[in-house]
Formats: sequence, structure tokens, C-alpha cells
Amino acid sequence: MGAVRLLALIFCSFWLACTSAQAERRVALVIGNSAYKNVPKLSNPVNDAALVGGMLKSAGFEGVYIKTDLNGIEMRKALRDFGARAREADVAIIYYAGHGIEFDGTNYLIPTDATLETDSDVLDETVALDRALFAVEPAKQLRLIILDACRDNPFAKTMKRTIAARGIGRGLAKVEPTSPNTMIAFAAKAGSTASDGDAKDSPFATALVDRLPTPGLDLRKAFGFVRDDVLKNTGYTQEPYIYGSLGGDDVALVPAKPVASPTTDDRDATMQRNYELALQIGTKPVWDAFIEKYPFGFYTALAKAQRDRLAAEEARVAATEKAKAAQEEKARLAAEGAKQVEQAKAAQQAKVAEQERITAELTKKAQEEKVAEAERIKAAAQAKAAEEAKAAEAPKAAKGEAEAESSSAAKAEKTAPDEKTEAELKVTEEKVAALAPADDKPAPLSAPDLSRALQSELRRVGCNTEPVDGNWNAASQRALELFNKHAGTKLEVKTASADALDAVKAKTSRICPLVCEHGLRADGERCVKITCRSGYRINDDNDCEKIGEKRPLANREESKPKRDVERKNAESAPSKPQASGQMICSMAGCRPVAKGCRLEIKARSYGTSQPATVEVCN
Repeated sequence: MGAVRLLALIFCSFWLACTSAQAERRVALVIGNSAYKNVPKLSNPVNDAALVGGMLKSAGFEGVYIKTDLNGIEMRKALRDFGARAREADVAIIYYAGHGIEFDGTNYLIPTDATLETDSDVLDETVALDRALFAVEPAKQLRLIILDACRDNPFAKTMKRTIAARGIGRGLAKVEPTSPNTMIAFAAKAGSTASDGDAKDSPFATALVDRLPTPGLDLRKAFGFVRDDVLKNTGYTQEPYIYGSLGGDDVALVPAKPVASPTTDDRDATMQRNYELALQIGTKPVWDAFIEKYPFGFYTALAKAQRDRLAAEEARVAATEKAKAAQEEKARLAAEGAKQVEQAKAAQQAKVAEQERITAELTKKAQEEKVAEAERIKAAAQAKAAEEAKAAEAPKAAKGEAEAESSSAAKAEKTAPDEKTEAELKVTEEKVAALAPADDKPAPLSAPDLSRALQSELRRVGCNTEPVDGNWNAASQRALELFNKHAGTKLEVKTASADALDAVKAKTSRICPLVCEHGLRADGERCVKITCRSGYRINDDNDCEKIGEKRPLANREESKPKRDVERKNAESAPSKPQASGQMICSMAGCRPVAKGCRLEIKARSYGTSQPATVEVCN
């Protein structure tokens, strides 16, 4: 029941965390201007925009809009569209990397198509910082503008002044936001310039990505860490600065991670604390008191093992003292010239005492191995509980699967610990009882047993997929080669050895990667089917590719009989009548001789001598 309550608490905590994250809507606009048309190109802003945009996406922002190399029209449109999105958001952030300019105490962001030949062009060709503040103002909880635009401005050097007294400052001017919960972060303090650095990204952008996503870290403290990092990385020549203020509550870019629920119920937690206190004292009376208070349970078995180890140590010390006293008595009798019988008796007593000492040593060693085995079982159980808690925090693919796994985990946690511990401790005691008193080392395994044990361990770490039969064949050798490759060892693979068995047993998790058949992909410890969307299929590389249209292919062997039949029918068909090409004329005009007819010359029947041409048709 405790495990069921634990899983229920974990599920509820996870559900509440997800609900809280979904309730807060956060959006960000990221602009990076590098390709300026009228001054030298900047190398870092586009890279910085991609870096900061990726960080905000990883931080769970619902909408991150990354824009690069914008001209004046595009910048105004991007700010206008983002302002519409900020009206429905709780948190709105604008990050700008590129050139900026301070003109008569006002800050302006410079698009890529600006020329700025005169100081009056600033009002027409740039975008005021106030426009960005206006875009984030509708956000309900936090408004943040980050300006990596304090670089040495090349426009200011070539710009003509229409009025000599009109000031164009170095860097950007100080800003005091009027809206509550609004912060403006400068890459460098007002009146100073920032450095792009020698790396792919600027020192300011790098520090932002390192510090802002820290879960639960207040933004004011995060920007303090950013300041320290930039000062250190620029040799204390560039100091970022923050303007504006927030309320008394902590405001974190990434919410703090929910505190993991305990892995045991209250009674087990109390029992564990008492066990650890008893372990610090480590005396037999303390262990007796612990066992009396907790007669059953996982830690009770560990306490019994610790108590037995102490008892074995006391027996060993007593046997050693007894053997020492017997040796001293033997020496005394020999020195005093005692009779031979007395010396033989003393020698016999010394031999018995030595045998008792050896037996006590073996018993102590067995108890220490028993304690070590119990501690290993404890560590494995705790690791398993931690993995199950971690798995319970991840969202399940379907509600039915989550309930099935929760039920299975609850049943396993309810029945497994005591039974498994008692069974494994019993097996350990049987192994200890099988030890010969005069032999410190366990009997070596036979070759088939050693092969079978090594095959089983290789299967456990994911390197062996063949049956465990004790036959060290080529498949077993390939499995050990895979273990060498992925574990970084150089074990002999021709034969199964005890060293190889110990090396594989030392690994507590999968070593060889999971290999799936065609059409499947690895998902944790299992293979799942790859599903492609409509119109796509799985290719030989296990990727989804578009299905092309199939065109009919001509088959020489299939078309040959058809062609022969058509030729035979054409040759056997009667020839069609052909036009003769002759013409016949009369009073009505001339026309071609009809098909199948011919012209013949005949004498006229009414007494004239002129022959007549007539058309004769059969």
C-alpha cells in the first residue's frame, strides 16, 4: 500500500507541474543583425541569436521567433507582430544582437540597410528602443529586453552633424523603464562598449546561455552571475548592467524542478535513519536493540548480518587469545623441563587452539562476505527504486500503459524486498557453509559451468543473444569481443576465464547497445516499430522516404508474341482498294475516278466518230 501511495503522489506531482507549466504562456523574439550593407559585417550576432533562441526553446517557451539580418521595414513588422503575441502572454522577452546607437539621450537599434550619412537619418532609418518596450508591455508578469548592441559603432565615426552641439554617445544611454516588472539588460554598462570576443559567440551571449536556464534561479541573481562571468572572460574590461526592477518574489526563467517524492513510506524512512545511526556506532548491543525494535524488514536482515559479523570477529579474537595463551603455556613447560607427556598434551592443546583460530577466521570471512552481499542487494534495490521513480516522472504514451506499469511496480515493491533479501541471504549462507575449514578459496568452477556463467552474464549486459548452453563457441566469443569493445577491456575471448566472469559481473547495467531488426528502432531497453506517415515507406537505412510513382516497364519477351500476331494479321488481310489517280471530266466538271473503277474508251452510239471515255466499275 505504501508503494501505491508513493506512485499516486508522484503522478499527482507530475500532473500539477505539467498543469502549471501549461498555464503560463511565454514568448520570445530573437533578432540578430550581422550583414550590414554600408559598414563592415559583424561576425557574431547571427550566431548569438541562434544560441539564445535555442536556449529559450529548451527552457520551454511556447513561441520563440528567431529573425536574422532584418532591414528597417522587416524590424518594424517583427516588433508589431510580436506585440500582438505578447498581449496573450505572461512572459515576453526580446533579445537583440547587432549595432545600436545613442542619439540625444535616446537609444536606437540599427537595421542592416541603414546608411546614417547625417545625424538626422537616425530618426528615419533606425528603430527606437522604446518601440521594443512598447511591444513587450502587454505581457502580464515579466517584460525583459536583452541588448547585445553596445559595440563600437562605425556609423558614429562617419556621420555628419547637422548641429555641432548635438550629441552622439559611446555605447548606449542609461534607461529607466516606467512599466512595472520590466528589466533591460545591457551587454555593457551605459556609456561603454562591448566586445564580440574571439570565439563563435560573444562573451555576453555565452554567459546568458550558461546562467539563465538554471531551474529556480531568480533573474536578478542569474544576471549577477552573467556579470561575473563576462568580467572574468574579458579581463574586467566589459561589465554588463541591468536597468529596471522586479517585485519581492523570485522570478526564474525556468521554474524549479519539483522535489522528488520519497522512495519509501514514513516507517521505512525512519527505519533507514535508525539503521544508519546504528551503523555509525557498530556495536553488538546496538544491533541487538535495532533487531528487537524492527524484527522484520529489509534493514533487519542487514542488521542481522552486521551483528553476525561482529560476533564472528569477537570469536576470532577470543580464539586468537586462547591460541596465544596455549603457545605461552607450551613454551613455559618446555622451559621448565616438564615431562614429555605434559609437553605432548600442551602441543595437542595448541594444535586444537590453532584449528579453532583458523575456523574463527573462516567464519569471520564468511560473515564479511555475507554483509557485502547484503549491501550489494541494498544498493541494487535503491537503484531500482530510483529508476522506477524517474520513469514515473516521465509522461506515458497512453494512460492504460501508465496504469499497468504503476500496478506492476506496486505489486513488485509490495512483495519483493523481504522475500528477495531472505532468499539471497539464504543462498549466501549455503555458500559459506560449503567452504572447507582449511581452504580460504572457493572451489574453481568446471569449464562448462564457467562458460555457462559467463554466457549468462554477457546476456545480462546485452552482449549475448545466443542460448546459455555452456558451449563456448564462436557466438560466445563474438559476445565477449563486443563486451571488450564497449567496456574498454582486453579480455581473452578464445576461452571462458574467471577473470572475464569477474569483469562482466562488475558491470551493473547494459554495456552493449540494443540492436533492432529492420523496421524497428531502439527505445530504451526494447525495440519498437517505425511508423512512417502516409506516402512514405521505410528504406534500407531504416529511414522514411517518399514513395515514387511506378512507371510500367517494357518487357521484350512479353511484347514479342503480340507483335508477331499483329504482323501476321496485317499480311493475311485483303488489300484495300487504292485510288488510281485518274480523273474523268464531263459537262458538270472533273472528278477523281472512284476506287475500284477504271476508264475505257468507247465509240459513241449516236453516229458520231468521236470516241467517248467512260468510267467502268466492276
